[in-house]
Amino acid sequence: MTTKKTIAIFGAGTGLGTSLAKRFGREGYRVALVARSVEPLEKRAAELAKEGIEAAAFPADLTDLAGIPALVRSIEARFGKIDVAIYSPVPSNAGIVPAVELDSAKLKSLTPIYTYAPVEVAHALLPGMLARGDGAIVLVTGLTAIVTVPGISGVGPAMTAARNYTLTLNAEVAAKGVFAGSVSIGAMIERSTGMRIATAGGTALDPRLPVIDPDTIAEEIWNLVIKRDRVEVILPAPPQS
Repeated sequence: MTTKKTIAIFGAGTGLGTSLAKRFGREGYRVALVARSVEPLEKRAAELAKEGIEAAAFPADLTDLAGIPALVRSIEARFGKIDVAIYSPVPSNAGIVPAVELDSAKLKSLTPIYTYAPVEVAHALLPGMLARGDGAIVLVTGLTAIVTVPGISGVGPAMTAARNYTLTLNAEVAAKGVFAGSVSIGAMIERSTGMRIATAGGTALDPRLPVIDPDTIAEEIWNLVIKRDRVEVILPAPPQS
């Protein structure tokens, strides 16, 4: 008898979260949806069920770091184990400020969601994954975790720390069957909360800003988890020199 696998999406919004749920759901994965708001989360779970994908809502505030271990246990209690975890929340207030305006208080306010929470999620998942000798953890960040962009700081330093942790973690656990990878997005994501905020009131996007379909990102993450031939992906792919 084949045991179904489970993906937990920490930050399951209408853009990438939904695309990931459908991409992995088509492969038979059960889906744990984690986000703050109860009603939208339950609605997405119901919509996935209509498509034949088993999904459940787990409302949680990921900045409540002390509550993350219990959150992971509740998902495991429902589905038995977590095979793949994607950490990809996008707060409504992203916290982007120029570096000249960034101070320690502002940076400290960003680290719970962008730095500490992904570390705490991985820390809660690792014992089970290492015991089974299999599992995958993928961190999704913005491109400023890698690339310096004048005028855009705050989130960059916070995400950079989590990216460094993720890549270092992979170097430590890959030989034990566990994968940890990073995906950095340098574009607005279609159908996402961020896109809705950016275009609220009919505001036009800067035409120089790339826009990416979340299905494209979900496919890249699927390949990253299954093939494990890379530890990092940048989207859209940078031009070849």
